[in-house]
Amino acid sequence: MPRIDLNCDLGEGGDNDHALMEWVTSINVACGGHAGDEATMRRTVAWANERGVAVGAHPGYADRDHFGRRELALTPAEIVQLVTEQVSHLMQISPVRHVKPHGALYNQAGRDPMIAEAIASAVLRLDPRLVLVGLSGGALTAAGRRLGLQVADEVFADRTYEPDGTLTPRSVPGAVHLQASAAVAQVMRLVTLGTVTSRHGTTLPLRADTVCIHGDGTNALEFAKTIHRSLRQAGVDLRPVPS
Repeated sequence: MPRIDLNCDLGEGGDNDHALMEWVTSINVACGGHAGDEATMRRTVAWANERGVAVGAHPGYADRDHFGRRELALTPAEIVQLVTEQVSHLMQISPVRHVKPHGALYNQAGRDPMIAEAIASAVLRLDPRLVLVGLSGGALTAAGRRLGLQVADEVFADRTYEPDGTLTPRSVPGAVHLQASAAVAQVMRLVTLGTVTSRHGTTLPLRADTVCIHGDGTNALEFAKTIHRSLRQAGVDLRPVPS
């Protein structure tokens, strides 16, 4: 039986955080960088505990004006400090199962080995039992494996792909799926066949350990419900990534 984790980025000020808990198996909690503060972290963790949802940290660039989605030129040492401080903050509130970078930091880590190494090193120093989540086939999961961390290759329900396996930039029209049917079809193919069709029509093989649904998406709740139900009906085992 195929197995998959359904994850969602929460604690970012969205309206559906509590409702989304019913349909996912793990969450990535904004921990004070691109979004979130002490109150939102505590509230989000409490809701996750009510539903038995696994809690992960979601560190990002401290650039709230751009929601952490603008690339910054930080040194590896600065990235280590950023990740360490934000993840540590959440760890003071709750046990943390995994770490997944946010936004521009995530995308840079997927293609830049130096940034990937900095993030993986910070996670290793925080707790070698943490699972490092990164773009499937990217530099971040490769760095985590090199350092001996358990990693989870992540794929996306609501984003389109480029032929090289990267996510289509949000500035490109059509980069975000707006229809639940398109998101479900993409997830089912990734989970059952291990492939995705790029926006140019090419077929890419991708390992899928966890599927992301962005909590700030307009149709996030509809997507989560529909994807969850479709996977269940197909006999897929839904549970958090192992640690």
